[in-house]
Amino acid sequence: MCGIVGLFLKDRSLEPQLGAMLSDMLVTMTDRGPDSAGIAIYGAPSDGRAKITVQSADPKQDFAGLKALLKPADSSVAVELKSTHAVIEASADKAQAVRDLLVQERPEIRVMGSGDSVEIYKEVGLPKDVVSRFGIRQMAGTHGIGHTRMATESAVTTLGAHPFSTGADQCLVHNGSLSNHNNLRRELVREGMTFETQNDTEVAAAYLSAEMAKGKDLGQALTSALDDLDGFFTFVVGTKSGFGVVRDPIACKPAVMAETDQYIAFGSEYRALVNLPGIENARVWEPEPATVYFWDHEKAA
Repeated sequence: MCGIVGLFLKDRSLEPQLGAMLSDMLVTMTDRGPDSAGIAIYGAPSDGRAKITVQSADPKQDFAGLKALLKPADSSVAVELKSTHAVIEASADKAQAVRDLLVQERPEIRVMGSGDSVEIYKEVGLPKDVVSRFGIRQMAGTHGIGHTRMATESAVTTLGAHPFSTGADQCLVHNGSLSNHNNLRRELVREGMTFETQNDTEVAAAYLSAEMAKGKDLGQALTSALDDLDGFFTFVVGTKSGFGVVRDPIACKPAVMAETDQYIAFGSEYRALVNLPGIENARVWEPEPATVYFWDHEKAA
């Protein structure tokens, strides 16, 4: 069944509250997916710095001495530990070297997401526990997406939780099921994409990454997805400055959106939106089937 939320802020004065607002939205959707949960927060980019969010099943061992281990790749590297996750910050031009050293020296550590601004936290368990474990309520940002999962076709694991990230500052959450993901995965592997799970949502994320690598923006990539992806789906996607929503042509998965002068919000159900400021005056609508909704901080929608 799964529950999805998303929040794109137009009013910068709300940015300190993004984590708290998004957390409340996701916790409200708990009964739509009790298996695992995750949130992506897009904060303000740091000039010349990159972030790598990583996860470990054994953080006590895998995170021990991590900063010192990565220093040879970047002397300015910083590591912030958050339970089973850690956020590694490095010079943008040294980020790949840091990742390469991480793979070489600590192969058990998994990358959840990377880029200039995104941090991704996901684990098995209820939204309230994931939110509390990683201090999501205290996080500020410009936009974010979240997901609580009810697994139907793949294992309940941290790697199988949403959001899925397959490109820099790009991630996706999904409610539904793709029918052609195996064929798409084979095509994307031939194009050089790699996969860590058998989850159909990871294929959707990789497809969008591949399309944007060809020069498309998020809105254009989502439009292409309507032709190339088969099945039932509602996607909410984040990029460094963008936020997009699309439903398949049948649109059997529930979705509702709201817009005010301060924000654009998405929820699988309206109850996820009821505590947002000014919701009583918002324009509220159900997103149309096979229609791309796309907003970007850097350009007009």
